[in-house]
Amino acid sequence: MADIKTFYLPDLGEGLPDATIVEWHVKEGDTIKLDAPLVSMETAKAVVDVPSPYTGKVAKLHGATGDVIDTGAALADFEPDPNAKQRAEAESTGHHHGPKKAAVAEAKKVTASDEGGEIEANNDKADREDEGTVVGAMVSGSHVHVEQASSVGGVKAVPAVRALAKKLKVDITRVRGTGADGVVTMQDVKNAAANGSAALGAAARDVPASAGRHLAPELPQPEPARTAVSLAGKPVRTAPPSVQASGQPEQLKGVRRNMARVMAEAHANVVPTTLVDDADLHAWIGKQDITARLIRAIVAACKAVPALNAWFDGKNLTRTLHPHVDIGIAVDTEDGLFVPALRNADVLDGAGIRAGIKRLRTQVEERTIPSSELSGYTISLSNFGMFAGRYATPVVVPPCVSIVGAGKLSHDVVAVMGGIEVHRRMPISLTFDHRAATGGEAARFLKALLDDLSLPN
Repeated sequence: MADIKTFYLPDLGEGLPDATIVEWHVKEGDTIKLDAPLVSMETAKAVVDVPSPYTGKVAKLHGATGDVIDTGAALADFEPDPNAKQRAEAESTGHHHGPKKAAVAEAKKVTASDEGGEIEANNDKADREDEGTVVGAMVSGSHVHVEQASSVGGVKAVPAVRALAKKLKVDITRVRGTGADGVVTMQDVKNAAANGSAALGAAARDVPASAGRHLAPELPQPEPARTAVSLAGKPVRTAPPSVQASGQPEQLKGVRRNMARVMAEAHANVVPTTLVDDADLHAWIGKQDITARLIRAIVAACKAVPALNAWFDGKNLTRTLHPHVDIGIAVDTEDGLFVPALRNADVLDGAGIRAGIKRLRTQVEERTIPSSELSGYTISLSNFGMFAGRYATPVVVPPCVSIVGAGKLSHDVVAVMGGIEVHRRMPISLTFDHRAATGGEAARFLKALLDDLSLPN
């Protein structure tokens, strides 16, 4: 009987509890070499290629495209080639293959300490003797995973580009790569999707509709099914009164799955209070970068009231005040919410702020942002007003103490000495964890922010 080795999903970084299968690069029965791309996995932070831990035959794949695999769960079975060197057997590499010790320990217990059955993701790093089946060039913990273009099917592209092509229904093998050494880039895939030059199955659809008509007479086409129509002559859906319309349940994956966890944790562990007011921008001179002004104002408020630029540990009741200001900028995408950190905002000028935001947004859109840039911020900003809405109750995500929300700009009638005027104003919402900051501190912070925004430039 062949020696079967089971490979378990590695910790792809930051203690993430699971990942979603985007694409298998092999099928059962294939032969694969050590460190060759095995599967592309989507986490809450990126799409990464998981390399093969063995040289040999793929005996079994545990999951199909779209399946969510828990970290430490079986991913694939292999029949290693006995004549090939297997890095996984080398103790000096520090790569361990097997379920996480926490998972094994939990399996031995009659009852789990967590109702959801999840393995605790925030274990002390000092206690993590087993790195959780990390292989090849991937390292768990706080290390950054650098995506490199791999050649699969004769096409060079990073995992995120392959995932985008799959999402946009683009045949990546028909896309001409414009990157270095012919690597297919994000823009190449977007261009192909826009012009339809590499649509999946396009080759079959390129045959003219008239082709083959001379071989057989056309058959009569069935009449379209009749539907109920409204008084305006438009079709309407009809159903018995007892039948309720319902959609198809969809499993949350990747970014949205992580967002659900983070929001639930924040709701359970923060005592939120929100203050709202309006920033008067009437004195602004010329066209100004609104986001840059917002960030400058937040920095000014953090310097005036450091209690809001802080982290709070509710378990140990400790507070950490930060001398620097790293602002988490909420970025909304189709896949879910990302919050990259604009580092050292307190030393950046307007141009530096704009360049930093542009870089972060591009990295988020292309899913190339390092995981280290999605955590560690000291305060957050949600500029939801660029879409709609005046006031809100933004969610404070631990360990942060506060988040600033900027609403939609408007022209309001305001009372001034001697009459009324129309001023341009911006609604501001400040949510803070009331365990870590007092109402007075929050009010003074908000006033300092509003005062800076009211300056001419």
